[in-house]
Amino acid sequence: MLDLYYWTTPNGHKITIFMEEAQLPYKIIPVNISKGEQFQPDFLKIAPNNRIPALVDHAPADGNGPLSIFESGAILLYLAEKTGRFLPSDVRGRTEVLQWLFWQMAGLGPMAGQNHHFGLYAPEKIPYSIDRYVKETNRLYGVLNRRLADREFIAGAEYSIADMAAYPWIVPWKRQQQNIDDFPHLKRWFEAVLGRPAVGRAYRLAEEINIAPTVTEASRALLFGQSASQTGC
Repeated sequence: MLDLYYWTTPNGHKITIFMEEAQLPYKIIPVNISKGEQFQPDFLKIAPNNRIPALVDHAPADGNGPLSIFESGAILLYLAEKTGRFLPSDVRGRTEVLQWLFWQMAGLGPMAGQNHHFGLYAPEKIPYSIDRYVKETNRLYGVLNRRLADREFIAGAEYSIADMAAYPWIVPWKRQQQNIDDFPHLKRWFEAVLGRPAVGRAYRLAEEINIAPTVTEASRALLFGQSASQTGC
């Protein structure tokens, strides 16, 4: 059994998409980040960065007891290697997938996340910050659009963990002040992933778990106002 510590964010969606695609048996343990549940001591033992998602595999390949993994990219890689799915075994195919997985982790996710923060959640609307991250998100959409001009999926002909990682960060394109019609190759890929039954199941599951996805003043402090001293570091 796999225990998935999860909330309904783009990084959380990556893992439920994989679970549904691979039809793995798993149990969701909700971690409501708006209520500060990510800072509970028991969760910190599993996820030392106090962030979701996190995974506990109760039957890892080495047979040495439960194994915990944090960071969504690391979890995707772990699950791909565990199941032998969505990650090519040849060196070139594997490299293609991993470099685009890391591109999402280091680029698309953080930049789109800052776009969300300054455009939607920051108490003070700072034009420079909003403009900077909207433009950088736009640039990254362009990178992905060019990449998809001559291939079906991000790493080539086969759907992979690179697609699972990037897709949830494109879903909120309107919130990111982007026009998906400006990126025809990305839009074609986006609609193809959207149409996958497993992706639909993953997002319907999110709707059942988080029925009130709002940010209040209290949750804003928990989500955006933590320092090392406040998290016990």
